Amino acid sequence: MVRRFATAIALLAALALAAPASALDLDAAKRQGLVGEMTSGYVGAVQSNPPADVAALVAEVNTRRAAGYREIATRNGTAVEAVAALAGQKLIDRAPPGAWIGDAGGRWYQKK
Repeated sequence: MVRRFATAIALLAALALAAPASALDLDAAKRQGLVGEMTSGYVGAVQSNPPADVAALVAEVNTRRAAGYREIATRNGTAVEAVAALAGQKLIDRAPPGAWIGDAGGRWYQKK
């Protein structure tokens, strides 16, 4: 069961990294320092008042991630928050140096 859970998280992480079909995609937003991964398993805008396209991208990505986390949690009989936190850690671990990371306290830092 743990292996299946880990596989599901890996598949979800791959989906989460897939760029949405919008003017600004997730990878580009990350490279530009506009968006970062958060320990919660969701993405966030690094700026406190992001441009509309960045806010829309964050909302779109997080909506898809939330649906995926719920599906995995239901299949494995675990809490959505646990799935999201595990996915968040895996996404942060895979992030390249210089990527923006948001901690549980709402602070942003660049990964070393």
